[in-house]
Amino acid sequence: MQVTQALPQCPVPQGPLYTADEVRELAHTRAQHGGSCYRVGRCRLPNSYLYDAEIIPRVQLYLREDGRFADTSVWVLGERRLVTLMGCVQSAEQAQAMEKAVALVDDVMGVVNLLQVGTAREGVRYPVAPQQARLPGR
Repeated sequence: MQVTQALPQCPVPQGPLYTADEVRELAHTRAQHGGSCYRVGRCRLPNSYLYDAEIIPRVQLYLREDGRFADTSVWVLGERRLVTLMGCVQSAEQAQAMEKAVALVDDVMGVVNLLQVGTAREGVRYPVAPQQARLPGR
């Protein structure tokens, strides 16, 4: 999910893409992940993946309301209570501040920081979506 969008030239991350067969292969692992944590009372939900639908909207709201990140273009991906940050920021300090801010969101277990300073496509640390062909006159 894109949470900020001030830098239109920032490379857009490629979304997580799975074939139907891959989804079936992953189903058992996904169903089991986090079960032991729940059984011993350390987690409130019986599966780590169940947190994702709650966490990402809260991360989006927190980053937008914070104010320090309005001049960025950032996407977030949630998987098993881990949040991955992808996109463009103004400085390394801003990237670190965003990582620390996201780590404070309830139920976030960890943050993977793949943010880059500036909007260059070279050296991007995350898979980039294919560029869309531009129509004449646009």
